[in-house]
Amino acid sequence: MSDQPVIETPPSGGPQLEAGARALEIRIRQQKILAELGVLALQSPPFFDLLDRTAALTAQGMEAEFCKVLEYEAPQKRFLVRAGVGWGPDVVGVATIGADLASPAGYALRTGRPVISNHLGQEDRFRTPDLLLAKGIHRAINVILQGDGSAYGVLEVDSRSEGEFTEFDLAFLQGAAGILGMAIERQRYDRELKAALARQEALLREVDHRVKNSLQMVMSILRLQGDTAANPELRQHLHDAAGRISAIAKVHQRLHQTGFAQSIDLGLYLAELCRDVDDVAPNCQVSADTPAGVEIATDRAISVAILVNELITNAAKHAYPNGARGGIWVTLRRQDDDRVLISVRDEGIGLPSNFDLKTGKTLGMRIVGALAQQLGVTLNVTANVPGTEITLLLLVSPAQD
Repeated sequence: MSDQPVIETPPSGGPQLEAGARALEIRIRQQKILAELGVLALQSPPFFDLLDRTAALTAQGMEAEFCKVLEYEAPQKRFLVRAGVGWGPDVVGVATIGADLASPAGYALRTGRPVISNHLGQEDRFRTPDLLLAKGIHRAINVILQGDGSAYGVLEVDSRSEGEFTEFDLAFLQGAAGILGMAIERQRYDRELKAALARQEALLREVDHRVKNSLQMVMSILRLQGDTAANPELRQHLHDAAGRISAIAKVHQRLHQTGFAQSIDLGLYLAELCRDVDDVAPNCQVSADTPAGVEIATDRAISVAILVNELITNAAKHAYPNGARGGIWVTLRRQDDDRVLISVRDEGIGLPSNFDLKTGKTLGMRIVGALAQQLGVTLNVTANVPGTEITLLLLVSPAQD
């Protein structure tokens, strides 16, 4: 006879093995549901769709008949049933539950600790809400719904069956609540951001309205003074000043129409400017060849637009004196990745032989010189037959100091 002990091998199968396989199946399904909830949260569906879908998936994962999302209403110190599964329209969006420490949901909210009540009929820690009693709920589990900020409320699962919620069920429910809480927080941030942007847009519209009114008033005063001035030279200066204010007002208006973006398309911007020069060049046909595709910082675009406007004004006044009619051509060409060349050309009488761009005495040329220095552009003047061409070599994105 062998001295080796005899080891009895237990029969395969049986209730215990089946229960283990069943529990494993449930855990796997719960993990899949958590993954689905994560994808749902990233998709940012409409708020109430998010709540309803989460309640449905959570109930499915817990194999429970009821699930509800409780929104905490701080002023009333209560919960509102905001979404749910198993609850009718007489409950969802209507029914309320107390949020004090004697309430399971209230305790979960105020302490942040989950509450599992597997035998509500024997529960002596908390009172059972009338809503659960009316449905014959036997067991319930509550966990807090919280993102980075204040808690939204509580996620609760209820069942009429005689089973028990386990620690595994709690882990699943806390995972679902964590995903939903962060999704709610994200949507809350989105709503607050949109509200802040709406307030900012309203403020910008008000500022824009006031700026336009102020500029319009200044233009009207200058033109009125110009019309009544006895001195022809003074009258011309006042009308020129009104024209410059008008140009600034139009630049401001175009900027507002772009939404005050950090950068704009310079070609489209100059094309719009050339289509609207009646105040500064009423006697000239201004043509623009300024292709789109050159993005430039908005503050530089404003200065470029005012500079080009001044060059158009000077050409209209000096190349075609005494209101003579003629053409002015504005072009934009990219030189390389960093530089563009802007040209303002006329076919007028040309500049005086002793003209020096750097020492120009007129107010217009002093403005041109100041803006060119501010922008860091290289200015060149070419005498054509007929007319004059002034070019600006501009860095699109200058190095920051």
